[in-house]
Amino acid sequence: MERFSDLLHGKFGFGCMRMQLDANGEVDLDNFRKMVDCYMNAGFNYFDTAHVYYDGKSELALKDGLTSRYPRESYVLTNKLTSSCFETEADILPLFEKQLDMCGVEYFDFYLIHAVQQGNYQKYTDCNAFGIVQKLKAEGKVKHVGMSFHDSPEFLDRILTEHPEIEIVQIQYNYLDLDDENVQSQGCMDMCKKHDRPVLVMEPIKGGGLVFLPDAALEKLNALNEGSPAEIALRFVAEQEPVVMILSGMATLEQVRENVAFMKDPKPLTPAAHQAIDEVRKMMRALPLVACTSCRYCTEGCPMQINIPGVFRCVNDKIKFPNRPMSRYGWATSKGGKASECIECGQCEDICPQHLPIRDLLRQAAAQFE
Repeated sequence: MERFSDLLHGKFGFGCMRMQLDANGEVDLDNFRKMVDCYMNAGFNYFDTAHVYYDGKSELALKDGLTSRYPRESYVLTNKLTSSCFETEADILPLFEKQLDMCGVEYFDFYLIHAVQQGNYQKYTDCNAFGIVQKLKAEGKVKHVGMSFHDSPEFLDRILTEHPEIEIVQIQYNYLDLDDENVQSQGCMDMCKKHDRPVLVMEPIKGGGLVFLPDAALEKLNALNEGSPAEIALRFVAEQEPVVMILSGMATLEQVRENVAFMKDPKPLTPAAHQAIDEVRKMMRALPLVACTSCRYCTEGCPMQINIPGVFRCVNDKIKFPNRPMSRYGWATSKGGKASECIECGQCEDICPQHLPIRDLLRQAAAQFE
């Protein structure tokens, strides 16, 4: 873990997967530049992207808002090799060069094999992805290699045993998913400890799910006077070892301002806060919520252009706020297909990091809202 201490300024990273878009679906670049400036001026330096985020628009926004405006040594940039972006070994290097060009840099500080799970591990292996990334490191085009991971602790143990060259692991970790049977956050964290690998954390606020809580849960956290629900969730993760970086997918300048204010020096949570978190976790587990984090991996290739995260948000809102009279289902499906138009091709389930039965859930949503 110490080998990254000089590289990373603080434990708070800027995740570029949830950018603010304008009416035309383009990244609001003026807003993004202001967010970058606020984040950098606060003393932080870690940015995370992937080619699949907004179909490359995240990379281009980083070129506009960060890499063309700041000296290369002032920031740390992470990109990823995603299995859906290549078909053969010969595709990987051209893809990598395209990523460098779109980001406007000559090297990546970290390059991660992306969203590794049992469904794509063989493809990465057959296409020599791990070997190619090591070659890129030897050439200086990548400074550090790692992977982001979405599977069981046992499978993580296997990969880290087979690939000791992996320097760092990115996992999903938040107080709600510690013992979730689909995510197994704590088990994966413990496996990283076993292999002495530092951890990058994604989804510390569960895609906003730990901000938009049911009223009873919000009342319990607000009574603590320890900050907003987002602050409590981030500080919970900041306490964990061997975490070296916590990513937050911020979309607004206000979110950046709020987060950098307390993440400059995140205070440990009080025993009362930990008790309240345990109680909130029990409350949330009792609700039959769809465990969607709005990562939008499922929407990239949906042939019916269904806003799957938007549909699931409507489902969850109806469960969490039963007295709220209005459903936003019409808005969520206004620019694409309805839940009932799913053709059940299944590619959304193949890529879902939460391993959700999306086809079944869409059928249930259609019955509920249509």
